[in-house]
Parts: sequence; structure tokens; C-alpha cells
Amino acid sequence: MSSVPDHTRRHSSVVVDGPSRAGARSMLRPVGFTDEDFKKPVVGIASLWSMVTPCNMHIDKLAVEAEAGTNAAGGKGVIFGTITVSDGISMGTPGMRYSLVSREIIADSIEAVAGGEGFDGLVTIGGCDKNMPGCIMAMARLNRPGVFVYGGTILPGIHPDTKKECDIVSVYEAIGQHAAGKVDDAGLRKIEACSIPGPGSCGGMYTANTMASAIEALGMSLPNSSNQIAIGAEKREDCRRAGEATLALLKADLKPRDIMTRKAFENAITVTIALGGSTNAVLHLLAIAHCCGVRLSIDDFTRIGKRVPVLGDLKPSGKYGMVHLTRIGGLPPLMKILLDAGLLHGECLTVTGRTVAENLRNVRPYAADQDVVRPISNPIKSDSHLRVLYGNLAPDGAVAKISGKEGLSFTGKALVFESEEKALDAILAGRVKAGHVIVIRNEGPVGGPGMREMLSPTSAIMGRGLGKEVALITDGRFSGGSHGFVVGHITPEAAVGGPIGVIRNGDPITIDAVRNELTLGVAARELKARLKAWKPRAPRETRGVLAKYARTVTSASEGAVTDKNLF
Repeated sequence: MSSVPDHTRRHSSVVVDGPSRAGARSMLRPVGFTDEDFKKPVVGIASLWSMVTPCNMHIDKLAVEAEAGTNAAGGKGVIFGTITVSDGISMGTPGMRYSLVSREIIADSIEAVAGGEGFDGLVTIGGCDKNMPGCIMAMARLNRPGVFVYGGTILPGIHPDTKKECDIVSVYEAIGQHAAGKVDDAGLRKIEACSIPGPGSCGGMYTANTMASAIEALGMSLPNSSNQIAIGAEKREDCRRAGEATLALLKADLKPRDIMTRKAFENAITVTIALGGSTNAVLHLLAIAHCCGVRLSIDDFTRIGKRVPVLGDLKPSGKYGMVHLTRIGGLPPLMKILLDAGLLHGECLTVTGRTVAENLRNVRPYAADQDVVRPISNPIKSDSHLRVLYGNLAPDGAVAKISGKEGLSFTGKALVFESEEKALDAILAGRVKAGHVIVIRNEGPVGGPGMREMLSPTSAIMGRGLGKEVALITDGRFSGGSHGFVVGHITPEAAVGGPIGVIRNGDPITIDAVRNELTLGVAARELKARLKAWKPRAPRETRGVLAKYARTVTSASEGAVTDKNLF
């Protein structure tokens, strides 16, 4: 064994070098290590593979490609696994409470394995919503050179009768159409059967594709990793190149926190807005920034959003899926548009070892006849669709996704529900009428616990044709597939005494996406009296991971992280 210090083996050398580490070497030989491998940098390859969901069902094969790329570049790749929870499957059930919790478990597990085994670098491969921020959070904590690879987007389903493209949101909206009598049992079965044709993450600019794009803009993925089809040759090559790139990063000693600076987070926010991305990006980018030690707040989304337009005509509010963006050239041409407009920090480093500007230097523009991405002179919306709202209903902030298609303000009467299930039952039964502001509370990080996504009720509203006539507010959150007049992440949440917990049926509520206000129309004295009389509920969970999460999690406005109180 060499006694010369080698910074590319900073961690693995502690595990395998010298006579005293013979036991470790003995354990590693059966899993494929040779004498030569003990002299190489060891790269952990975190595979989020599972048969839990189509988003991840192909990642085992991608991990093998990343291992091959690592080994060919002179490293030793070691594949290991961690969990996933499928939002699309658990949506609308108690199981969805585990979704956001899984982000923390994924981050913890990757950190534990990489730290415990002395990996020098990391390639992480994720495909579902919480996989991606979980991977990046772990990489930030460990701060060892590495690359994130997105598992890729799904191909759209094709309806056998209409020949129109469909996806998971089509199914959830068809449930509302079924309840309204617009779709019969056979029609619902037909759309259910055709919408998910194979591997890959949900196909619109929902949370998975939003986070993949944000991570590429952050500098932690290779160029265009976020805009590749899950089952294509391009994605397999992306994985091989990620392994090679990790070895180059090790040699350069370029680490995640060198890349994920405050300016890099501003780039990620800019790209998220330009694509019309998910509200979950707010939650996840705050959490990743926390792990990097970068100061980022929900107000940064407002500041940046004042000057960044929405350019992508992408689902759920637009008409195109991610595959259409892939076909016209993916994310780099959009980033070049933003860079040329002075909206990106071109000097930020990336996992290529080059800057954003250097990566984009030779990128060709989109074809003139495409309409998936608008020119900056003709945006879909001149400023951000992500609105951070304050007011007497959200003293610490709330997050709305207002495309403008539903209007920019809404005033209606509160219809209060203590859970998502009760709200969904009322929507499907026709008890929700035009002019209602549906209030779903006790679904926050603490109250859920777990901050469930509200795709089922928002899709049911759309399916019943009430998208412009009904609003929905919650201390929970929304799927990237939700659209309409929706406000989530209301803080403080009901479970900790926030004003949302004292709303009564019939109270007037105003959502103003111009003044960025969320207001309960009752007198200040009345609101103060209600809050004084409020009493906390008994915790829903008293043991297990949900109870532990509820006791440690911060508010949504702080990213719903679980380790802040340790600092």
C-alpha cells in the first residue's frame, strides 16, 4: 500500500490502507475488490432503484452504467441502495404522510453509508420527487466530490380513443370527471390503463422534473441530465459520464459546497420560475441550502421572481410535457436565453469543472418554429408564478402557484376541513360550490405529520370544472401536478397555533397574487380572541418515524428540515 498521501483517497485510505485494515480488505474482496482496487478512489453509487414506482424501476440498470463509467476512469464504484416512497401511489391516503419524511430518510441513509464506508466520492441517481433533494442534501452534508444523475422523464401515454397524450395528472383529474358524471366507469378504466406506459418520472413540469432542472441549474448535474428520457441511450451515457466526472472532480478536489453557493441557488430559482415549476422547489431548495450552510429564504423567491418571466408552456398549467422540451434541445438553450438576458450568474462552477457560462458557450438556440419555450420578449407571464404570500392568515409566509390563467386574485367564503380526505369527499359529492375557499388544515409538517400533497382535491376541483371558481388553501403542500387557485405551505401551521387553525366556515378569505397577500376578513380583535382560545390537538402519532419527524421538523418556510435545532 502506498504511504504517499492522495487527496483522491482521503476517506477510503483510512478504511483499507495498512496491515491494521486487513479485516476491512477481507470483507471487501467478496464484493469485487482486487489488490489493485484498494489503491483506487472509491466512489459510492447511490441507487434509488425499487419496484415501488415506475419512476425508479429502471435505476438499477443506470447504476450499473455509472459504476462502469467510474471504473473506466480509474476509480472503484460501489453500488448501494436506499428507499423511495411513491407520491403518485400514496396520494390521498395516510401513506402520503411518509412522502416528505422520506426525503430526510434518503439523505440520512446516503450520508450514513458513504460516511460509514469511507467513500471518496458519490454518484447519486434519483427518479422520484423526494429522491432528488434527498440525494443533494446528503451530498451537501458529506461535501465529497460527486454528481447527481436524474433517472429521466417518462414517455407520455396515448389515449386509445382520442390519441391525445396523457399522464398521472390526467388520471387524477378523470376521477373528478367521473364524480361529475362526465366520465363513466369504462372511460376511467381506459385512462387509468394508458397513462403510465413505462419507466420514468411523471411527465409534466411537476416536482420531479422541476427538481431535476433546478439541480442542473445549481451545477450538480451534467448538462442536460435533467431533460433526458428515462429509457433512452442518452440517459445511459449520462450515467457513464457521471462516473467519469466524479473522478475528475476528485482529482480537482472540487466539492459540492464549492459549487452550491448562494449565486448557484439563485440560478436554480431562476430556472425553476422560467419553467413554471412546482411549489415544492421552494421547500426543497430551502432544505438543500440549509445543508450547504447557505442563507436562503422564501423572500429570495419573491425578489428573484420580480425580474424572471415564465417561458415554458409546460404542464400542469401549460400544454406540453417534459418530453417535448427534451425533443427541442432540453434545458441548456433555455439557460442560454436566461444567461444572455443577464438573469443567470455565469461564473458559478458546475460538476463539469467549468462555469455555467463555459458550459453554455456553444449551445445552439431552439428552433424558431417551436413554441414549447417562449422568447424572453413574449413570455407566458412577465414575472414569477411562484408567489410568497403574507398576511394575517400567513404571518410567516405561504406559497402559491398562480399562473395567471385563473386570474390574479380570489375572494370567497371559507369551507373548512380538518383533513384532505374530508375535503376530497365533499368535492366529489358536489358539496363544494363556486365561491368557496376550501381550507384544509392540520396537514402541515407537524400536524400531518408529514405535510401531505393535495393533488387529489385539486385534481377533483379541475375535473368537476371548478378550477376558476374555487380556491384551496392549506398548511400542507401541493403536487407539482396541482394547478388552479391554490395556496400551500401556510405558516405557522394549524398544529402549532397558526391562524389557519381558527378559520370558521363562512369567513371571507382573499388571495391576492399582485400584492402577495393572504387575508382572513375578520376583525383583528376577533382573530386575536380566537387565537387565544385555541388549544392544541393531541399528536396523531406517538411513536415511530412520523412521531420523531413531528417533534424535530421546522416549518415549511424554513424548508421542513429536521436538524436545524442541532445548530
